[in-house]
Amino acid sequence: MVRKVTADYILTVTGKPMKNGIVCLNDKNEIIGLSDSQEANYTDSDIERYEGIITPGFINSHCHLELSHLEGTLPKSVGLVDFIKNVITKRDTEENTVVNAMINADQAMYENGIVAVGDISNLLISKQVKLKSQLYYHTFVEILGFEPELAKQKFRAGLDLKDDFLPLVSSVVPHASYSVCKDLFRFFRLFCSDTFNLFSIHNQESEEENKFFRYKAGAFVDFYKSLNINIDFFKPQGRNSIQSVIPLLPKNQKILLVHNTYTSAKDIYFLHRLGRDITWCFCPNANLYIENKLPKLELFLGHNFNITIGTDSLASNEKLCILSELKTLHKNFPSLTLTDSIAWATLNGARFLGIDDKFGSIEIGKKPGLNLITATRGLNLTPESTIKKLV
Repeated sequence: MVRKVTADYILTVTGKPMKNGIVCLNDKNEIIGLSDSQEANYTDSDIERYEGIITPGFINSHCHLELSHLEGTLPKSVGLVDFIKNVITKRDTEENTVVNAMINADQAMYENGIVAVGDISNLLISKQVKLKSQLYYHTFVEILGFEPELAKQKFRAGLDLKDDFLPLVSSVVPHASYSVCKDLFRFFRLFCSDTFNLFSIHNQESEEENKFFRYKAGAFVDFYKSLNINIDFFKPQGRNSIQSVIPLLPKNQKILLVHNTYTSAKDIYFLHRLGRDITWCFCPNANLYIENKLPKLELFLGHNFNITIGTDSLASNEKLCILSELKTLHKNFPSLTLTDSIAWATLNGARFLGIDDKFGSIEIGKKPGLNLITATRGLNLTPESTIKKLV
């Protein structure tokens, strides 16, 4: 049986917005037909008609599922360093509590129209939830290690955890510039010399990160003292963190830079000159939750950058909902168009994860999921816009 759905607009992502178009799906929810308003036959009584905008299913390119049990427990606007301290203090709890919170978060993402997730994992605890999930997961096995003498041990443990996640798709990734030493970055380069390994790294989520790299000063110096970690080996770089770290990453891998809250025009120009395969991921609600600040999005517009959207975790967000992230961006950056931001939330994330053969756009032969955004004004979101999962 063929299912036919129509709405005020259909955003296929790969083509122009289709006003009153029709999407046809088979019983496996694969797209088998696509008609614009001039070609569509509206006499069929079985057409499902909706008010609003139909989009492909959303791609959440940055999440921490295993922190879901911290929902509502951490204070807002404390800054990144204090936020990290709070996570370290509160993340350990009874296993069933953690698992049940992940199950609920996974279901909430499904209901919020998310079809695929790039998920950060430090433990194996999320594996069974992901295996049973209706969502596609790429697991980024995150490695932290700022002590050079522990670099080999940390990297081997990360590779072991990656293997433990099989048959799920995964890769090993560094946590952030301030938490991975040069020796550990060297192991990443050696591993990636002949192995495909999708990269994700937290980037410039706090100005303290840049201060640490430029001057070896600020909150991160005190943070490592509080952990009794000797950082005498670390020398100030005289430039921002991303300029210091990107040259240490493998040249032959795709790299997702997450947050970018304090990324400057000079940083962007520096990366452009290096010619790396960079994708920029924004998690605006988490940035507001932690630092009460948004990235300078205007620096990234008009450059044909590959940009994606993430939610971060329920430790730093009130919900795992891509539409909520888009509403925040459009509220704060009025020049942003929905056709651009929907591409960030769908096809760009699918391309980065390497799943755009199935997800990310409304095209014949794909099975991307369909979302309906309601309470819209033409091709614009409103504060009342909500998401309804159609497929």
